[in-house]
Amino acid sequence: MSPHLSVWRWHITMASSIANRATGVALYVGALIGAAWAVSLASGPEAYACFKGLLGSPLGLVVMFGLTLSFFYHLANGIRHLVWDAGYGFALKTANAASVFVFAFTAAATLAIWVIAAMTGAL
Repeated sequence: MSPHLSVWRWHITMASSIANRATGVALYVGALIGAAWAVSLASGPEAYACFKGLLGSPLGLVVMFGLTLSFFYHLANGIRHLVWDAGYGFALKTANAASVFVFAFTAAATLAIWVIAAMTGAL
């Protein structure tokens, strides 16, 4: 076991930092998916239909849900970091509350987008 695991106690701001890095990596993958979308669109109707079929599959929907989650998490956490850059929010209770808010906003915004998509027939 790594020695730092016995020194540091797990807390929500640590989880928030790790999640920020993970969602950043996921958004890079999302950019590759966006590039694949553009290439399929430029390649003609057959390639685009194949791409739409792939993203509309259960695995594609899971990936798109994850990208939506990553987008909203990274957005909210970026705003939290802007507040920190301005010199605010460093008190322990404030930092913990901000992390909880980021996770709650992420869940609410992601679910709202997917409920709207389902209601409008986009899924």
